[in-house]
Amino acid sequence: MAEAFLKNLCPDQFVVESAGLEPGTLNPIVVKVMAEVGIDISQNQTKAALDLFKAGRTFRHVVTVCDKEAGERCPIFPLVLHRHHWFFPDPSQATGTDEEKIAQIREIRDSIKTRIDEFCAEFCGAAA
Repeated sequence: MAEAFLKNLCPDQFVVESAGLEPGTLNPIVVKVMAEVGIDISQNQTKAALDLFKAGRTFRHVVTVCDKEAGERCPIFPLVLHRHHWFFPDPSQATGTDEEKIAQIREIRDSIKTRIDEFCAEFCGAAA
């Protein structure tokens, strides 16, 4: 979600890549709640952060968007100028009925969007 929002809000200021601790599959509820705000992520491919590191990718900013427990396991990228740790609940851990899960993931989405707005305002002078 953070990748999609950043690509939409600051497309000329950042080359954005998203990766997790382990590649998996897109959460269909996340795809649905992002579509509600006009962003289609249905074709996104999941990647492993370690693969980016092994490929020698360098970054000025690395943002971890995860819960605190997962944040403790995040890989370290060398030569990063700015590290940002944003703690949000893991959408895959939403519980309850489908409607309750959707509501929880909407809250996560909206929180991430707010944080991306703040990030864009701080680092590229843009916010939606």
